[in-house]
Amino acid sequence: MKILDNSDKHLLPFLPEIISKKLNKNVDKLKFIGGGSFGRVYKAVLSDGETIAVKAYRVQGSQYEEAEQLKLLSENTSVKMPEVLFTYEDEDAAILAMSFCPGQNALSPAFLLKGKHQKQKFADDVVSGMLQWHSVTNDKFGDLLNPKYDTWREYYKKEKQEPWLAALKELSNNGKFSKKKLQLLTEATELFNNLPEENKKPVLIHADLNIMNIMVDPKTLELTAFIDPCGSIWADREYDLFQLRNMWGDAYGLYETYKSKSTTSKFTDFRVAYYASMHEAAMRLKGGLIMPLWEDLNNARLKKEMKKPDYKI
Repeated sequence: MKILDNSDKHLLPFLPEIISKKLNKNVDKLKFIGGGSFGRVYKAVLSDGETIAVKAYRVQGSQYEEAEQLKLLSENTSVKMPEVLFTYEDEDAAILAMSFCPGQNALSPAFLLKGKHQKQKFADDVVSGMLQWHSVTNDKFGDLLNPKYDTWREYYKKEKQEPWLAALKELSNNGKFSKKKLQLLTEATELFNNLPEENKKPVLIHADLNIMNIMVDPKTLELTAFIDPCGSIWADREYDLFQLRNMWGDAYGLYETYKSKSTTSKFTDFRVAYYASMHEAAMRLKGGLIMPLWEDLNNARLKKEMKKPDYKI
């Protein structure tokens, strides 16, 4: 895994050239508009007036993975998603160009002042779009193109749980990860693995549908697009839910709205809290940005769930 320099200083000298070569159009304007754990996104206005979004990744190969995820996800939801225009890679850059989706991401604190009805309509529309994905099933769990696991527990244990905990233990031994956090994850893992396994069908998931990746009309809070899938797989649908509580997703009632519209298991709240804490810790291993505030909030939620008598197996 090669970590790339995706700073403006590095990219801006040659990014317009890449776009022009791939689309046979000049770039009139190029502006940084935001970024997440794995990439930075630019808005490019082309010589014919077309506006596109261009994402530059920190990890090589990520552009191909997201392009495949966007294709499959967009085919299975009525919510608008970016259309892939091209991918590009060399030793210095990993690029994905997409159609530009209008609106503003729902992360803006100003949207918290919107009315209760607007927030609930937003939550209803988000969940409806997710449930369309969750109605698409497969025979095996795992990678979108080559799923190979018969059960979700088997997939999660071999592909996530075991390698993540081993790597985090090594980081902890080297003083780069809190021993208390490792102990929490280890105890939670034991509890998770002792929960009764349910017979579930693999479903299509976005895997990163937090409010930063949900676009809205800034005036009305109407849902306009889903963007930026990361790690989409054939999974237990509950694995798609922890991102709904990330940042201030709870202020919109996204997670609770999902549970009101779809039957969930007795242990959903614990599983979702566990997935969130494991995912946030594993960002250290995947070249992503570390968000201490979200990590601490997730861990506090996990500790609270672990104290409930329902989870004492």
